[in-house]
Amino acid sequence: MRNIFFILLFIIETGTLLSQPVSLKGQFWTSGLTGNDPPANRSSFESQFGYIPTLSLSHDLNSNSFVDLEWGYRLERIYSGDSLVYNVEKPYRLWLRYSSERVEARLGMQKVTFGPAMVLRTLAWFDTIDPKDPTGQTDGVEAFRLRFFPSNSVAIWGWIMNSEQDTLSYGGRAELSNKLGEWGLTYHQDPTELGQSVGQFPISFSGSHQRAAVDYRYDGYFGFWFEGAGIFTDSKQDVELNRFPL
Repeated sequence: MRNIFFILLFIIETGTLLSQPVSLKGQFWTSGLTGNDPPANRSSFESQFGYIPTLSLSHDLNSNSFVDLEWGYRLERIYSGDSLVYNVEKPYRLWLRYSSERVEARLGMQKVTFGPAMVLRTLAWFDTIDPKDPTGQTDGVEAFRLRFFPSNSVAIWGWIMNSEQDTLSYGGRAELSNKLGEWGLTYHQDPTELGQSVGQFPISFSGSHQRAAVDYRYDGYFGFWFEGAGIFTDSKQDVELNRFPL
């Protein structure tokens, strides 16, 4: 049996450099596990250390628009006793964004997440957020994402993503907010032929496929949310995937 021994999470904010345009911040976390049934050749105590430094630059174009850049790098190590058993050093974020009152365009390695659910997230298509993880971290995806806001109650998304196989996929989302709640419709087309997994509770399949989803959220006298999605594939081996998980 293993137990969480401690968890520490810090957001380190150094403020701004050179007035407003440049800022440096970071997220540091550490945790430990102890137990009486460690695997063979492992210590009964396991520790984890991680840090993500983040550099942000911003420039105002006028009173209603600006461009900004963000870079982040993930450093993480896990030790079993004094022995290093896991080591990660990789880019975490690198994107460039243009933003105005009606349009937001962002290019690069970025976080792409949507949907009202906090747990049991059917729409966790492009993120790796774990509801048990207090850091809220997620791997980035290489993408160009465009968001258009024709009014305060309507938002339209569009994106093009690059997979690990250098295959481009694309999709979009429409959001409507009114007194009856917040509604969302999402579609994604992926021509990747190699096997892949999708979702918070991964569904594995191969071949090109399409995804379609609807979601709803209401905050009033009571709170309610719903997410439903369908994955459709032409692969005969994965014919059972042509269904609607909720």
